[in-house]
Amino acid sequence: MVISNRFSRKVTTFHGRVLPEEGILVGYALLLQILEDHTDRRLPLPDVLAVVTDKQQRYNTEEWQVFANRYMPTKDEIAHLIFTLKYEGIDLLILKEFFLYTGESLVKDMMENEPTSQYSRRVWFLYEWLLDKQLDIPDLKTGTYVEIVNPKLQYTGPIENSTRHRIKNNLPGTREFCPMIRKTEKLDIYTTTKFPELMEKGLKGRDRDLIRRTAAFLLLKDSKASFAIEGEYPPNMRARNWGKAIGQAGKKELSISEIERLQDIVIGVKKLKYMGLRSGEGFIGEHDRETFLPMPDHISARAKDLQSLMNGVINTNMLLQKSDYDPVLAAASIAFGFVFIHPLSDGNGRIHRYLMHHILVRMGYTKRDMIFPVSAAILNRIGEYQDVLEAYSSPRIDLIEWKPTTDHNVEITNETIDLYRYFDATLQAEFLYECVEETIEKIIPEELDFLEKYDRMTNYINSIVTLPDTKVDLLIKFLNQNQGKLSKNKREKEFEELTDEEIKSIEESYNLIF
Repeated sequence: MVISNRFSRKVTTFHGRVLPEEGILVGYALLLQILEDHTDRRLPLPDVLAVVTDKQQRYNTEEWQVFANRYMPTKDEIAHLIFTLKYEGIDLLILKEFFLYTGESLVKDMMENEPTSQYSRRVWFLYEWLLDKQLDIPDLKTGTYVEIVNPKLQYTGPIENSTRHRIKNNLPGTREFCPMIRKTEKLDIYTTTKFPELMEKGLKGRDRDLIRRTAAFLLLKDSKASFAIEGEYPPNMRARNWGKAIGQAGKKELSISEIERLQDIVIGVKKLKYMGLRSGEGFIGEHDRETFLPMPDHISARAKDLQSLMNGVINTNMLLQKSDYDPVLAAASIAFGFVFIHPLSDGNGRIHRYLMHHILVRMGYTKRDMIFPVSAAILNRIGEYQDVLEAYSSPRIDLIEWKPTTDHNVEITNETIDLYRYFDATLQAEFLYECVEETIEKIIPEELDFLEKYDRMTNYINSIVTLPDTKVDLLIKFLNQNQGKLSKNKREKEFEELTDEEIKSIEESYNLIF
């Protein structure tokens, strides 16, 4: 099918995204334009799109790949489809919608004209894989195997050969759930940095009891931070129970029943009316003050799609864990995929962050005796965390059709499952790696340093006064809370037995040590 000339006109913006200079949309941008003009389906824009300009230079910006005019595809759909695979990588959501629009004739034309071309075979495989449909095309008998995902453009999963297509299927997921992550300069640096070794190096020579106590403290800190992210400040015992669950991360295989067990722990004694996978729809947001109509910031996956989506999450998790896929990238794909689906009525956020621990432990990236306090790092970066969540939700909120229900919920009226199956998790992966870096370079060393100083301070207090251990702990906490000074109120209430001289000496020692 030849593309109309109006799709080859020069533009300066595309869906509000300003081009770095005037140019012609190519690749996925052009395919999206075709879909919007010929179907009623709109899709989220990829983070990076492509444009061809008259200038003889090739460069990238944050949102655009800019190509010289010699890269301009010929004016038909196949040429632009090949361009996407060659220069932009694989966007499963756009490709599936494009295949539904073109039908099987496009694939058959490609295989009839160039049956041995790697691009013909990759399109053929993707068509059958995405639509779960075998075309009337005979199996190939000859030809070297080519990879579906270009490892120079995107991170690849374990290889499974498809003899029918002479293809190496290295997609990092299953048909039911397959996020993709682009190769970026930031991720290239992170994935080649051996953070677990850096942590071990930082712990080398430290007192084993100190490390054990630091790990226990970090578990509680991470648990409290995970609740705080949700705006909750539960009783200490509930936070400790969740911290204990985090400490067991990685022991059990991920499954629906395991997720339900975790929800039971995180919710506590006040159980929900409906525990486990939702039976109704859900959204995150508020209600209008006057009409009580839903005002969603994020709409959860439809209840009828949850079984398939969660099977996809669990099977993709197993696929990646049995491969050499980067553990932090795997944790980002699975954990953020889970929270975007939002399969439970409550507890999604805390379980989403638990899954990060679970995958890092299962894949040998961290050990249970010293977790990465991911939630504590996220709480320190709460604004950035909201940004990476909204980077997924905002482009999709207008693509989900819904109407309000009598119980002030939403009823989704269009097909949305693929919005949760196929998405780009690059921003989420970069964010998670930033959190891992912060735990190694800042949070863990700071906690070790604090406990070392705490022990020195404890020994000094015990050398000059006789107090129960609980009172010594309280005294240090009060000093820490008040910049090294014991307030008059705290002294009179808790430490009236101490003399002015003893208080002065303790304060001086605190300021010297801390």
